Amino acid sequence: MLLFASQNRLHYNPVMLNHDFPFSLPFRVRFAEVDIQGIVFNAHYMTYFDTAITEYLRHCNLPYAVLKESGNDFHLVKATLEYKAPLYSDDLFTVGVRVGRIGRSSVTFELAIFRDGETTPCNTGEIIWVYADMTTHKSVAISDEMRGMLLGGSK
Repeated sequence: MLLFASQNRLHYNPVMLNHDFPFSLPFRVRFAEVDIQGIVFNAHYMTYFDTAITEYLRHCNLPYAVLKESGNDFHLVKATLEYKAPLYSDDLFTVGVRVGRIGRSSVTFELAIFRDGETTPCNTGEIIWVYADMTTHKSVAISDEMRGMLLGGSK
């Protein structure tokens, strides 16, 4: 069970299971990602999340090149990782991605890493992006079209 606060309210976020994610991307732990402890070095989990979100956007028909052409782009404003169990060299795993919330200018991605054959996550995370004008770096509204595309991959 995950509890988190937003706008002075406490929310309940049920345990994430692999079938809760309509989009997932497979990976294999590479030797270079393992630290002296014999497990995946913590920073690599964020790289796995970022790669999975990029592929999720492609799945939603929103590849990065399309976003960049608009003159707007997303800025990372929050990244959270909750470590539950290690991954080891050569482990096969998937990263599940879903959109948890879309605000006026923000999108919240919920992510989880599942070792192959397991239904409960090794790691969970939340990434919050804000859509911004790349010249002024001020937030801009996410269009209804983009909102539909982002949510389309989570069905």
